[in-house]
Amino acid sequence: MILRYLVFFILMILVPDIYIWLHYYRTRYLHNRVARVLWWLPCAVMLAYTIALSTTRNFAPADLTWLNTYLCLFGLFVVPKAMFAVCSGIGSAIRAIFQTRYNYGHRVGLVAGAIGVTAYLYGLAFGVGKIVVRHVDVNFADLPEEFDGFRVLQISDIHTGTFNGWRRKILRAEIDSVRAQKAIDLVCFTGDIENMQPGEVEAMMPELKRLPYMYSVLGNHDYAEYTDATPAEKKRMTQKVVELENRLGRVLLNSNIPIRRKLSNGQWSRDSIWLAGSEDYSKIPEQDHSNLKKTLSGIPTSAFVILLQHDPSAWEKDILLHSNVQLTLTGHTHGGQMQVLGLRPTMVALKEDLGLYDKNGRCLYVNAGLGGLVPFRLNMPGEITVITLHKRH
Repeated sequence: MILRYLVFFILMILVPDIYIWLHYYRTRYLHNRVARVLWWLPCAVMLAYTIALSTTRNFAPADLTWLNTYLCLFGLFVVPKAMFAVCSGIGSAIRAIFQTRYNYGHRVGLVAGAIGVTAYLYGLAFGVGKIVVRHVDVNFADLPEEFDGFRVLQISDIHTGTFNGWRRKILRAEIDSVRAQKAIDLVCFTGDIENMQPGEVEAMMPELKRLPYMYSVLGNHDYAEYTDATPAEKKRMTQKVVELENRLGRVLLNSNIPIRRKLSNGQWSRDSIWLAGSEDYSKIPEQDHSNLKKTLSGIPTSAFVILLQHDPSAWEKDILLHSNVQLTLTGHTHGGQMQVLGLRPTMVALKEDLGLYDKNGRCLYVNAGLGGLVPFRLNMPGEITVITLHKRH
């Protein structure tokens, strides 16, 4: 992870410190050796930590404590100084243009930095444990009559490796919230049960076995894409994940299954809908495991289809173009894991990054997920979605 963005991290560490030193500290502490050492010591430690993490063979260290500690220090010592430097720089420009007496950017920067630190600590300590159950109603003209009121529970992006140690209780609470939902007809999981390798899932099986029987697909993390392993080793790890998930229900690997509904009178519906599961979609050919044609093979053209896919970008680029699927359920984005004034980081790259989308009566739902590689959430709680299907007359 650090290696991919090494230049960004180094610049974030160095530039604010250099700016603040040149504009403030140098004039006061140029001849004070102790003050100079104390100023540059955190910068040196963060640079050394960054370079050390960048040498990790995998996307992240096997023990995520090292990465989480780094990100915590980065948020506490680097980001506030960067916010202050930006505000101060803007203030200096305004002062030069308008010939004002004071650089008000200093004060704004101090306040912004303080707010940033507070928000970051809150997201690490409390936000990551927040859970919300969202109830969504969707209407379809071609839904079979017997499936009016059919309830689908969707969860996504558990990232079990993040819930080691004391965070295990967060996963337990999330599973308790799933179990608390009543009158559910179908439970679906839309990928990323692990961070990097199946041992994370195996360690959490006592908790995961408490989930109701669920149909699932694999996410990008479930293919061991973030490990420095041979293709054969990655294939074995993927097979292990599938084996573990099949103990929790059934993994759909570019395949489908008809679903009948148990009615209130105890009988099974005469009609069926179809549940299809596509493997993870990617714009990068060597990482694209999806095969929509194979996934939908054998499904009658007039059937109502719910499609599970991890990546929402597949909806516009593949699913809408090459199928008649009525409802697509995805995850992957985590809702950016933070939201401020309705703005999320994922909105920059994705048109459909969170919630319900409708195009000509065909719907996509993007779930915010329950976890993430980084244990941080700010105004973006873990999500359990209960989707109720309605027959539109």
